[in-house]
Amino acid sequence: MTSTDKSQVRSRRIQGLDAEQRRARRREQILAAAFDLIAADGYVNTAIEQICQTAFVGNKAFYELFDSKEDCYLALLAQQSERAQDMVATALAESSGTREEIVAAVIGAFAHSMVDDPRVAKVTFGEASGISAKVEQQRRVNRRWAAQFLETLWYDKGFVPPEGIGIDLHALAVSAIGGLFDTVADWLHTDAGATGDIDVLIRDLTAFIEIVHLGLAAAVDRSGR
Repeated sequence: MTSTDKSQVRSRRIQGLDAEQRRARRREQILAAAFDLIAADGYVNTAIEQICQTAFVGNKAFYELFDSKEDCYLALLAQQSERAQDMVATALAESSGTREEIVAAVIGAFAHSMVDDPRVAKVTFGEASGISAKVEQQRRVNRRWAAQFLETLWYDKGFVPPEGIGIDLHALAVSAIGGLFDTVADWLHTDAGATGDIDVLIRDLTAFIEIVHLGLAAAVDRSGR
């Protein structure tokens, strides 16, 4: 290998990473910095310059990866959503027993995905509302995924109303998820939320979804009479 070839190899790899790996690492550094700052100071009070300084990257590197602070925040929301989805899906795959036990396991995983790290709930629920139309669209995407997950759970467990009784299971799932998400948002502003008492949150979430199930069961029962 000539000296020129060696120089080109060195230029392509820094600290053992090629260009694409370095780009991915910078992206993770920026998202981690944005996560910390937005959780602590809020979206409005966090500037791109602060994110870059905390991430130890230049502004140019930021704009090579994100078009704006909003774009960075959307990527952060998507990252946290994927993490929550993985935790909930794993809990469902590993759960067994009665419907109540399965629901408790899934609800517990959802709650833990939101509040084990206090920053997650602050960034996801405390900041997302009202930032922009794009952020609201991402929130809706997250809620639709969660509603689809709940709807699939109901179908898989045979908890489905027969046709002709006027119950739209998807609409019910969307409403239920809205209630679950609002319960988390409200919990953040209670004494239990301030101290990180997740048992209170799991209790409230489980009670809410059980009431939904009881109402659905009653409707199915009435339709069979």
